[in-house]
Amino acid sequence: MNICSVLFDLDGTLLDTIPDLASACNAMRIDLGLPALPEERIVTFVGKGSENLVRRALTDLPNPPAHYTQALESFYYHYQLCNGQHSRLYPGVLEGLNDFKSQELRLAVVTNKPEQFARPLLEQTGLSPYFELIVGGETCPRKKPDPMPFLYACEQMKLTAEQALVIGDSMNDAQAARAAHIPVLLVPYGYNEGKDVQSLDSDGIVASIADAAIWLRNKSNPIFTS
Repeated sequence: MNICSVLFDLDGTLLDTIPDLASACNAMRIDLGLPALPEERIVTFVGKGSENLVRRALTDLPNPPAHYTQALESFYYHYQLCNGQHSRLYPGVLEGLNDFKSQELRLAVVTNKPEQFARPLLEQTGLSPYFELIVGGETCPRKKPDPMPFLYACEQMKLTAEQALVIGDSMNDAQAARAAHIPVLLVPYGYNEGKDVQSLDSDGIVASIADAAIWLRNKSNPIFTS
């Protein structure tokens, strides 16, 4: 099989963004008169987009609102202020991206994070030049775990699903890739809503993005044999 492109998740795969997400989430809670939550609890809310994060962060409200407009606006305001401030590249990311580029692969980011935050985050961390396409949480009508964002990325890059490889950290990436019929590798250090990735259906678990690039070079892997 001829893999021409790699589609990366962002939060929990390329970057550890929890410090900034937790800061904005707790600032939102304080705006609403609620106490801050531990970072290790907020990490379990991450994966299905900002709306889901905000909703899950407010489950302890005595009377949860029917709509979360005010809370979401507060979160967006605070996250815009701190986006990228404390986010860090995971080990092996730059080495892996450079290796993928040396293999002449086309790279894209497919994330549930709104594009208004994803683009500046990639620019601030120096990753932006690696990617020809960014698919954000609002780019398509449906987010991961729906396959639509991955299929949209393939369509925009004029590639078939069989020519792509997904690299992510969660059930959202694994389920979306499987539904799109795209092979998927998972990293074990991400968020996955607090659950172990070992239980997920994937084509392999790699320790880092650098290891993913090495894995792709290994043409003896069963999914790449004809």
